[in-house]
Amino acid sequence: MGVRLMVLDDHRLLAEALASALKLRGHRVLAAAAPAAGAADLVVSRAPEVCLLGTATPAEPGAFDPIVKIKRERPQVAVVVLGPVPSPRGIAAAFAAGASGYVRHDERIEGVERAMVKARAGEAVVAPQLLQGAFAELLNPAAQPDDEGQRLLQMLTPREVEVLVRVAEGEDTRLIAAGMGIAPSTARTHVQRVLMKLGVGSRLEAAALAARTGLLDRAAVVSSPAGQAAE
Repeated sequence: MGVRLMVLDDHRLLAEALASALKLRGHRVLAAAAPAAGAADLVVSRAPEVCLLGTATPAEPGAFDPIVKIKRERPQVAVVVLGPVPSPRGIAAAFAAGASGYVRHDERIEGVERAMVKARAGEAVVAPQLLQGAFAELLNPAAQPDDEGQRLLQMLTPREVEVLVRVAEGEDTRLIAAGMGIAPSTARTHVQRVLMKLGVGSRLEAAALAARTGLLDRAAVVSSPAGQAAE
């Protein structure tokens, strides 16, 4: 017996191609579309048995928000995510949102079809290789590098962060003082404190260290008007 379903994907052409293939296999496709603000509403209004939700960015915040809305308003709809190989957190996030399954987006049509049928029957569906990869990563997590840039940034005051940004932009003491509305002697003192806190001996070294550790990018955000307003 065919499954009554909807196909949603980041790319409309992929959604339509998958929908066509499933129609040829005897399934009833109610709609094929690209996810947008109204995607969840469309599923809620049509009430399919299964929704295939394709996403290229499962790690993005809010990627699975449509699932939350669908399951809240149509709990009987089984949602199967089609996406790239995610981290264990990605798989967990999909199921936490209410998904019934997670299938690789390059899975053969037979695999997608099996997942749909199992999801409709109330089974959880995850390809074995995804589970193996998830367990392997959980048991042997990759070492995460220390966030040196964040550590160094926390050592600086907001005023010193602004000085660092200006140093990295090549401003000399006179320009720093003029731009910040302070005396040249004060600007010079700020520069010396920045160099001392960063453990470098020159402005060039400070700029290089900031760029290498990502400190410069973080500093630019902190010293921007928006960043300062958020403090």
